[in-house]
Amino acid sequence: MKNIVPLLISVLIVESCHSRSNFNNHTTSVFPKGEKVTNNNFTGIVWLQMLGQDDKLLNTGVGNVTFEPGARTKWHLHPAGQIILVTDGIGYYQEKGQPKKILRKGDVIKCPPNVEHWHGASEDSYFVQVAVTDNDKGSVVWLQPVTEEEYHKE
Repeated sequence: MKNIVPLLISVLIVESCHSRSNFNNHTTSVFPKGEKVTNNNFTGIVWLQMLGQDDKLLNTGVGNVTFEPGARTKWHLHPAGQIILVTDGIGYYQEKGQPKKILRKGDVIKCPPNVEHWHGASEDSYFVQVAVTDNDKGSVVWLQPVTEEEYHKE
């Protein structure tokens, strides 16, 4: 995972110098938008393009995730932690018991192992992230949905 993060950051920096996004109509991204997520681990409309699924060498999951305005994950945790690279839009990130953070293009979140958290788009903007997760200690553990009260709390 240590080797893949600098490479991803380099690609994202180069891309951010060349692309422009209009979140009122549609977002553009260095990576494909992917497929609409149809499971119940999200509220709202979310798109996912896996970039490093089933990597036997590094055992690292890398996904480009596009959240439409108001969309978000459930509360969840990653046994080995997670890195979130914000590539566009405005989003939120919150760890259990902590205040919600506002995220913007270029922000990097390092979520420690086994910390309950959620992330997603703000109320009026798309949010695009690259999520990097080491799968050596197990896959994501999905918990309860983020309530409307939790989502809207300052």
